[in-house]
Amino acid sequence: MSTRPADWTLAAAPAPRAPASSALAEPPWLRRLLTAAALGFLALFLVLPLVTVFAEAFSKGVGVYLDAISDPIALAAVRLTLLVAAISVPANAAFGVAAAWAIAKFEFRGKALLVTAIDLPFAVSPVVAGLIFVLLFGAQGIFGPWLREHDLKIIFAVPGIVLATTFITFPFVARELIPLMQEQGSEEEEAALSLGASGWQTFRRVTLPNISLGLLYGIVLLNARAMGEFGAVSVVSGHIRGVTNTLPLHVEILYNEYQSAAAFAAASLLALLALLTLVLKRILEWRMGRIARAA
Repeated sequence: MSTRPADWTLAAAPAPRAPASSALAEPPWLRRLLTAAALGFLALFLVLPLVTVFAEAFSKGVGVYLDAISDPIALAAVRLTLLVAAISVPANAAFGVAAAWAIAKFEFRGKALLVTAIDLPFAVSPVVAGLIFVLLFGAQGIFGPWLREHDLKIIFAVPGIVLATTFITFPFVARELIPLMQEQGSEEEEAALSLGASGWQTFRRVTLPNISLGLLYGIVLLNARAMGEFGAVSVVSGHIRGVTNTLPLHVEILYNEYQSAAAFAAASLLALLALLTLVLKRILEWRMGRIARAA
């Protein structure tokens, strides 16, 4: 005769569970409220400023706008801005990848110091950073006499602007990649090395594809900050029109001279450069997605 309890089947059966979706679903009014708040925030802090910039730029007509952006001084500011970004962005991207790889994948003496150094530009005011370069490379600075003897000019010249921009922007890629690479771990790299891959092959075929989206996002932030940097560049540039004025400095000068339409026209160029960067980012994401799906 069986000794199992009569309700053994009922006791062993799993208790009915409420669907997770119904338990976690927000009320419809709350979803609408959160959506409206998010859209309102975007409209107030993103769309409205962009619309205002372009509206003010064209407030005195298309002719004034075209004259402002085709002015030789404005074109020189655009060229300098692009030049500084073209130098500082690749340099900081390479540094960020190398620093993130070292910090996330290896243990070494001085690792904590490197992490602290990466965060230094976030803790130092850009104006203070510019003053540091003046104290180092200015005419009365530490290296000023040596630079003067060798006819080298850094402060109030393009090299100083590049140095200041590079210093201010170098944490962006590293700070984007360090937590990503730490979360991914090093198992895939160790497997590749155990199968005979070299260090460069492991980085190119394993590490780089895994961090490609994070790297792309970091480069976008880096490029936006490089083109829009004002404080440190203002200190080291000398405000020489047509020579050391980047686009943000050109906008400031025009605005201080009460040329509001020309100032907003130059600001619209900065906005267009930022939008172009976002479009290129989206195209690269789409292409990388297609490559990943094909693989």
